[in-house]
Amino acid sequence: MSRLSCASTLARKQPYTFIKCSRRNESTALHFYQNKQLELYASKEPKPMTLRQLVFFGRSMDEDRLVKSANYVRTELPVRIAHRLRDLQKLPYIVVTQEGVAKVYELYWSAFEKFRKYPPITNLQENEAFCEFLVKLLDEHATVIPNLSLGMSLSSPNLAPDELDTFMRRMLVSRISRRVLAQHHIALSQVFAGKHKPWDSSEPNVGIITTGLNVKASIEKCARLLRYQSLDAEGNADTPVEVIVEGDIGMRFSYIREHLEYIVFELLKNSIRATRLKQVGSEAPLTPIRATIAAGDNAVGIRISDQGGGLRNQVQHPSDLFSFSHIRNSTRMEHSRLGSLRTASSYRKGVWATVDEQLENWKRSPDPEKEAGVGKHSSMGIGLPMSNIFATYFGGSLELVSLDGYGTDAYVRLPKLGTNLEAVNF
Repeated sequence: MSRLSCASTLARKQPYTFIKCSRRNESTALHFYQNKQLELYASKEPKPMTLRQLVFFGRSMDEDRLVKSANYVRTELPVRIAHRLRDLQKLPYIVVTQEGVAKVYELYWSAFEKFRKYPPITNLQENEAFCEFLVKLLDEHATVIPNLSLGMSLSSPNLAPDELDTFMRRMLVSRISRRVLAQHHIALSQVFAGKHKPWDSSEPNVGIITTGLNVKASIEKCARLLRYQSLDAEGNADTPVEVIVEGDIGMRFSYIREHLEYIVFELLKNSIRATRLKQVGSEAPLTPIRATIAAGDNAVGIRISDQGGGLRNQVQHPSDLFSFSHIRNSTRMEHSRLGSLRTASSYRKGVWATVDEQLENWKRSPDPEKEAGVGKHSSMGIGLPMSNIFATYFGGSLELVSLDGYGTDAYVRLPKLGTNLEAVNF
């Protein structure tokens, strides 16, 4: 039994104090709302970075700069975690003790304590150990997305939609920001040490940032990966839906490839699914999907247009598909979706919200993650909300426009110059 669960049984007598319920949680704070170390870190403001700063600092790496990068990550991440712990503590008690939310709190508290106590890094050997520490923590936190989504879905009746969605946005943006800083430092360390990069790419990279990201190539890659992934009732590959890429096809800019391709992959996946459903039983060729690239002075725009019949009154407003509230999106409380989240939250690998993760899941047989809703017929409902979070992380946007009976246009806008700060100060 978790400390939060035990605390809930004694809420009337001691509403603000955790009781020692198991040795596993002895490192958790005895006092939930009163902790001097947490107050100290939560009183500090995060120091957000821009893409340009991350690229500039990582481009000419030496031992001194690598050690500075390590210590920035070491001191910055506990500040960001402390703010999220405070957000969790401000939730109604019935929410913070909810299944999933309690687990996230324990993970965050454990990480906060580990970072707080981690000694300064002074040389390359200590940095290598720090990178191993970061990798381990990233793996430990792989279940955060499904646990948090499950807990907040179950808590939806107890929170106003705006309050719930604002909380989830802060939690997920902060999670992305911490993962970006950790993975970027790990990648810089691997390159400096002469180790193989954790990805294969012919385009220039600095850490996890692709400095000459070919937008057309990324869209075509996602379309190619999705080409035969939709199967008919007998398990046979359907006729592929063509994706036509047009507009400023030579556009390149600096961005995190993993974020861009996740957004495009999810939008194309939804468009392909809608197109197939609309034309079930029809002998006519499947209507192609158009992906249009537009390069402005300050931003890169991508429009993905389909003729899949629109949203068909699934929600009152298209943006409600980004919501975690059952009031705005009733599917949040569906038993099948909650079951998928429970399975994913208990699966060791969790959910990372990447394209590579989904491809790996599709290759598995048997596939335990398909049961978790992260396979080719995802039922967790995190694709569009996470795409929206990724798009807005550096000040971009994602908008859906639906014409019921005809189709849906998705508009992605991403900053082009790399001068926007991370959206971590709320």
